[in-house]
Parts: sequence; structure tokens; C-alpha cells
Amino acid sequence: MELAKYADGDLFVPRKIAAALHTTRMEIAYAAGLTGPAVQREECIRSDRTQRRLGEMIAVVNKVEPYLGSALMAFAWYKSEPLSGFSGFTAMQLVRNGRSDEVLAYINAVGAGVHA
Repeated sequence: MELAKYADGDLFVPRKIAAALHTTRMEIAYAAGLTGPAVQREECIRSDRTQRRLGEMIAVVNKVEPYLGSALMAFAWYKSEPLSGFSGFTAMQLVRNGRSDEVLAYINAVGAGVHA
């Protein structure tokens, strides 16, 4: 996933992310741990919290995409695949709970050949 095509200037744009992942802005909001207004109202989209959460979600999806072959497959993995070592939580559940750094470290470890 090329990050620049999901942004206008220096802001992530929920509409562009949703279009690329063939989903809705509401699904993007849920996947990032945000509310509906956070991805619909301009002032909320620009907030630091919204931008940070969208960035965390995109970073995880972007990191796993090369292993899975497409952004769509990466997003499906993000939402539904339980991660070993995390009590069966998915990447989405962990990111929604502020644990994106742990998910990225997990992906790096698996990519380096460490068995999960």
C-alpha cells in the first residue's frame, strides 16, 4: 500500500482508504478504533487522534501486504486472523487497544523467520 495515495497533503483521507480497501468509511473507523464522525466530519478527520489511529492501521496493513500479495488480503488478515502469542487477538483488536507497536514487532519477527 503506497501511503501517499491515501492522503491529501499530510492528512490521511478515510474516503481514499475505504475506496482502496473496497469498504466503507464506517468500517475504516471501526478497524482503526474510531467513531463514525471521526472519519466523516472534516474537523474530526484533521484531529491528531484520528490521524494517529488511521496511520497505525495503515502501517500494519502496509507492513503485511508484501507477505499476502495485496492490500485487500492484508486488510482481511488485519481484521480476522488471530495472532499467536496475543491470546487469540487479531491485529485489529490490538491496534484498537493502542498496541500497534507490538503488532508491527510481531510482523517483523515473523518476517525475519521467528516462529510465531
